[in-house]
Amino acid sequence: MIQSTEAPWAVEFAGFAKSYRPTWTGRRLSAVESLTLRLAPGQVLGLLGPNGSGKSTALKALAGLIMPTRGTCRVFGHAAGSDAARALVGYLPESPQFSPHLTGREFLEYCAGLSALAPAEAARRVDEMLQWSGLGAAARQRLGTYSKGMGQRLGLAQAVLHDPPLVLLDEPASGLDPQGRLDLNRLIRDLAARGRTVVFSSHLLAQAEEVCDRLALLGQGRLLAEGTPAELLGARRPAAPAPSRLEQLYLEKLREND
Repeated sequence: MIQSTEAPWAVEFAGFAKSYRPTWTGRRLSAVESLTLRLAPGQVLGLLGPNGSGKSTALKALAGLIMPTRGTCRVFGHAAGSDAARALVGYLPESPQFSPHLTGREFLEYCAGLSALAPAEAARRVDEMLQWSGLGAAARQRLGTYSKGMGQRLGLAQAVLHDPPLVLLDEPASGLDPQGRLDLNRLIRDLAARGRTVVFSSHLLAQAEEVCDRLALLGQGRLLAEGTPAELLGARRPAAPAPSRLEQLYLEKLREND
């Protein structure tokens, strides 16, 4: 992918690796191995793979929650985790936790305060995000009564409340019913239409094909394949019954790297 030399990449991993020392033995556990990946502004990237493939680690690095063991991770030219990079990022964790006694509006007002939005701008953005996420009618409803889909939409609303150019979503479709996934797809594509860059992780391979400009297939901490859906999938036609084209490609790549 060719990027203008006048503008930085929205997301850039260069030889990024992350390992942990989880036991007293000192043996290190590798979560990601030498990931090199770039994404232009305004595109949607799907990080795809099973649990333990390195998806969440990559997203946490972009959000500045963890530091690389080796290599670099940058957001619009800034080192991930720096104050400059953090201001450009909105993040939805895999399992967001909400205070059940708060209403949807109260929660977003609290998040607006954390983002240091001016009072008038905060009120405007909270109203806008409630409507955008489809939660306007539930704005005064306690979060303890929200469904899984409503909670995910609220989490997405808080991630974009301060209008960041980069939005990171960790398994946003997890636990959603078909309608919830359709709603999520609509919101992600709307963010891209507004010029925002979106990176999300998922193990739902077929769904990612519908919303992504680029796909990155991860397995055991390694990048197995990366490109546009057309570059990766070509004109292959699935035979029924069979995995989706993207699922079939991923299984092939896993077998190649065993």
